[in-house]
Amino acid sequence: MSHSAEHSASDSHPQDADMTTARKILWNTVSQIIGKGVIAVLGIVIIKVITNYLGTSGYGEYVASFDYLALFTIIADLGLYTIGIREMAKDEKEIPKIMGNILTIRTAFAIFVICIAGFVAFFIPQYRGTHIPLAVWLAGIAAFFNLLTSIISAVLQVNLKMEYNSLASVIGKIVNMSYIVFVVYILKPASVDTGFYHLVFAGIIGNAAMFFVTWLYAKKFSPIKFRFDKDFVKDVVIKALPYGIALVLNTIYFRIGSFSLSLLRTEAEVGIYGVPLRILEAIGIIPLYFMNAVLPVLTRAIQRKDGSHQKIIQYSFDFLVMGSMPIVAGAWALSYPIIGMVSSPDFLSNAANNFTGSDTVLPILIFALAFSFISSLFGFILVADNHQMKILTRNVIGAGLTVILDFTLVPHFGVRAAAFDNVLTECYVAVSSYFIAKHYIKFKLSFKNTFKMALCAVVMATPISFLEPLTYKYLQEKCVFILIPIGIIIYVGMLFITKTITPEMLALIKKSKPLPAAEQKEMPDHDGLET
Repeated sequence: MSHSAEHSASDSHPQDADMTTARKILWNTVSQIIGKGVIAVLGIVIIKVITNYLGTSGYGEYVASFDYLALFTIIADLGLYTIGIREMAKDEKEIPKIMGNILTIRTAFAIFVICIAGFVAFFIPQYRGTHIPLAVWLAGIAAFFNLLTSIISAVLQVNLKMEYNSLASVIGKIVNMSYIVFVVYILKPASVDTGFYHLVFAGIIGNAAMFFVTWLYAKKFSPIKFRFDKDFVKDVVIKALPYGIALVLNTIYFRIGSFSLSLLRTEAEVGIYGVPLRILEAIGIIPLYFMNAVLPVLTRAIQRKDGSHQKIIQYSFDFLVMGSMPIVAGAWALSYPIIGMVSSPDFLSNAANNFTGSDTVLPILIFALAFSFISSLFGFILVADNHQMKILTRNVIGAGLTVILDFTLVPHFGVRAAAFDNVLTECYVAVSSYFIAKHYIKFKLSFKNTFKMALCAVVMATPISFLEPLTYKYLQEKCVFILIPIGIIIYVGMLFITKTITPEMLALIKKSKPLPAAEQKEMPDHDGLET
């Protein structure tokens, strides 16, 4: 088709093109959220089994092993996933070249960094005589498979086909959970020490399965093989390095609470802090899924310089706020039964013993999650317009703020201080990200729907708060299976009553007219490709 013909086709149905693109983003996100929902349920089972098997101190060592390793593995990430998506979106013909070179970089960095982490763990005084040093090596192998999976899945992300990655993640988590259940209830190791390492090993086979399934699907869209183009590798590393360092700092201010508790307090407190942190990790991936789906489209819109990015940013902001509001309200209303459901009674607060449990930490940490939902949008806006260096500046201050607060307050106030410090840092990151993004990319946000969503969340939480003690009396922690669906119904109902959900939003999930030729070229569908 000629350029003029393409232009005419694109202009003939502009709204259809917008709706189809939005639907692709929506389905790409929803498929990942569904997958993550399944993974979250399986994760609850895993946490329940592990916390009952290991207890607070054992689970504390388990959490400390993975959180310590995360401070290193994020270095191996180097921001390559997000930068790779952006570069692939610019020129789809270059996807095999980009993928092959980024895969080489990721593999080399992963091996190097994980080995460093393993060696360093043996020399940390607080870790001597614990399971942590050896567990770090085992968790490192699992992390290696996860790092390779994420880079391969960039091919699926840029094609808006992340439902395949979601399927792979679910399969991996099922394998992980199955081995854990097998160890605890069937194998029954002679000692808890042996069992501990088996539980860590479960991550290896789970992530290996996830990698294999992702590879099977990704190779339908692009050859997956190692490549090394010296000039290209140098260019990508230069582009990715600022964002990669920013991710390292982001991980520091998100996970430093666990690390500081392990150094300054007790392993039991690490376990108490670790349960709500794992819940946040499971939920916190939603904005990343969504924004990674939006990134290719947002990048193209900003490059066109026609103002089309404004609508994408506003819709993204509304979606993220709409998703975070009920989570915050629900966590406040149901923190006690939620923690009781995903862990054991040892992790619940006990006023008689002056014991602060995970149910006290969750309502504080949940606000950090809300701020991270919003900051992810502004961070991705900067990445889309190649201003990732500004994210680095933001995160340097955020990480420094967290370290100072933690090492000042955690020794005196424990888990509450670690949670509160996390909230303050995430608040700073969200606010600063907004102003930095507005400085470089022209956009304007409407907060009209934000206030409506907040009202809907309050209306949802009020009856849930009253029903929680009544239902808990008879059902214990199982009351969440009744109260959460009730909360969802109330929240969604209020969104319609307040007209927060508009007919245009509903149109996104309805069947559209055929996609114009120009848009078909821009966003190809590869369903028919053979392996």
